Amino acid sequence: MLIACEAILRRSGATLGWRLHAISFLGIMLLLWYFFYVERNLLARVYTQNFGYGLVLLVTAIVMGRTRSRRTIDRVLVWSLLLFAVHFFPRTLFTIGFSAPQSSPEAFGASAFWKMLQLSLGVFGAGLALTVLAATLTDAMDGLRDERDKDGLTGVLNRRGFEERTSRLRGRRRTDDGVLILCDLDRFKQINDTYGHSAGDAVLKAFGFILQGAVREHDIVGRIGGEEFALLLSDTDIFGARELSSRLRQEIKKARFAFLPEGRHITASFGIAEWHRGSSYRDAFSVADRRLYAAKRSGRDSVVATDDGAGAEIDRADRVG
Repeated sequence: MLIACEAILRRSGATLGWRLHAISFLGIMLLLWYFFYVERNLLARVYTQNFGYGLVLLVTAIVMGRTRSRRTIDRVLVWSLLLFAVHFFPRTLFTIGFSAPQSSPEAFGASAFWKMLQLSLGVFGAGLALTVLAATLTDAMDGLRDERDKDGLTGVLNRRGFEERTSRLRGRRRTDDGVLILCDLDRFKQINDTYGHSAGDAVLKAFGFILQGAVREHDIVGRIGGEEFALLLSDTDIFGARELSSRLRQEIKKARFAFLPEGRHITASFGIAEWHRGSSYRDAFSVADRRLYAAKRSGRDSVVATDDGAGAEIDRADRVG
């Protein structure tokens, strides 16, 4: 029971911890040993096992519930664990009460407690097992989907994955505004031509790592072209997006990359577009793409957040300063 609960929790990134494992195992086993070898008491053993299992499952359901997973299968698994845990308490009290059949094993096997025990374990146990199986299959499908939607080099989403994830997020949160940022590594072809594709790959990989480290958990990062990346920031205005882009621009400029000589700096340009509710991804992408090209035309290594190019002027002043 402990191993099964630990496996379910580790799937969600949680754990019971070795102390709770040790306390649960030793506590239940010592009580069973005492009420069998020292003071033989069938009723005490029945309550020890049933309440012990119920408590272990209940703690597991509570710990898993605190992970706050948004997936439907995880919520179903929490409720299955909770129902399986809770049923141990009333079933035991109502079917065996405070006196156990002592006449013979046959009498115990014919008791209401034993019959309800087998029935409840069959129903709740099978339900939990099927839920775990469904969760396992869901994990496998999600793993295949992630493999399909991830860019193998940078670790961020590929174009298909970015657009699908963006569509799902915006579909769930129709009332929220957001910001779409397009960023492009400047003169990336020169890096490949001069230092080789290994150097170019190292730059792309490092840039993807920088982008992922700069955003929040619910933001989305994707590689939508050779050296072009996109970020979708939820609950963020144009000023916050410009501040983030400027910070990223400075970070990529200061970074050092494998396969590149000392003193060789990499720069990036950024185009930002607000994505208001009711507008489409294509509309926001078109605006961000137009501003990205404006950043390129303004001399690269800049951020453009408006069509008049004010953002690029700010960043050029920053470069000169």
